[in-house]
Amino acid sequence: MIERFKALFARKGSSPAPVPAPVGETILFNAYCTRLEIAQPVFAHTLHERFDLSDPALLADLNDFCGYVLSRGDGEMSRDKYHVILHLQRVQHHLSISVSVDGLAAFYAWAAQANALLIGPDGSVTDPQGRVLVGVDDGKADPQARLPYPEQALARKDATVAMLAARGVDVPVTLPPLVCEAELALRSRDETVERARALLLVALRAESVASGEAMPVETLLAKMPLADDALSPQEQAFLDQEAPAQADCAQFIWRYESLYLLEWALGLVAELPYPTAPADPANVVATLIEMRGPRLRPAAEILDALDLHYRLHWHIRQSRLKNGVAPAGLDADVVMERHRALNWLVRFQHAPWDQVDTPT
Repeated sequence: MIERFKALFARKGSSPAPVPAPVGETILFNAYCTRLEIAQPVFAHTLHERFDLSDPALLADLNDFCGYVLSRGDGEMSRDKYHVILHLQRVQHHLSISVSVDGLAAFYAWAAQANALLIGPDGSVTDPQGRVLVGVDDGKADPQARLPYPEQALARKDATVAMLAARGVDVPVTLPPLVCEAELALRSRDETVERARALLLVALRAESVASGEAMPVETLLAKMPLADDALSPQEQAFLDQEAPAQADCAQFIWRYESLYLLEWALGLVAELPYPTAPADPANVVATLIEMRGPRLRPAAEILDALDLHYRLHWHIRQSRLKNGVAPAGLDADVVMERHRALNWLVRFQHAPWDQVDTPT
């Protein structure tokens, strides 16, 4: 695997506007940047390759890179490795670049602005200042190394932790910040509307079957002719069943909560209440059917909701591990469904709907 990443240095790509070539001894780096927009390097360097998520090769390399990080040392997951992997899942750009030893300070400053992790020639993963985050042999981090996060992400985390503390919900400061505005490629309004219609279709079908008054899929589609435009494979398989099992129906009835979150994200619901109880399905259905002029909320509001539900989800899971039950005052299923929909909105792990995960 080390050789695979060293080989990336040799791959050639088109270079941007001419810049001075490095003088003297040079060092090769791979830089993995999470910001959507990164500054053009103006220091002396040789650019071997630069590409972004428009090239499918980047996702393939990132998936391999995550496996590489996990394999270092004892091959077991650690907090440091997990946080590095979370960073890699937000990467927008990869550059393979040579810089001179004398130009390292300028390169490290650029890497910090780009919110980049680096791979040096020896295969170690480092922070933007070159301090080891994942050692190539032992998988361990330098105590001085720090994962880079944009200030917006750090500020949002601090605000959420403080808000939850005021409600008596304690979450550890070691939970990482999440994606922020500077890193975000949000789902489009049209994608969100299509996903909402698909969720409504499967939730209505599931509820009708569970109640003993099954509505044929054809009848539902006659009332919602666009609802099957963006069905996921699992949703299509459910609708293809003539007599779905009650367990499957129960799963898809909970999609009303994901739908409610998307209605809020589309501005169809004024406020997203604290997740203490499920939404009223009748209101959820009526809201989407009567939809007029949906428009995605500002990214900051969606990211605030994501940060809140991510930390609440952690709190619920830890309470269940310790006490066997979810904490009083929170509906665990509502939190999970909202977290899932929010992760889909922000393209977490670049996963399609059926594969959206909610790790904490």
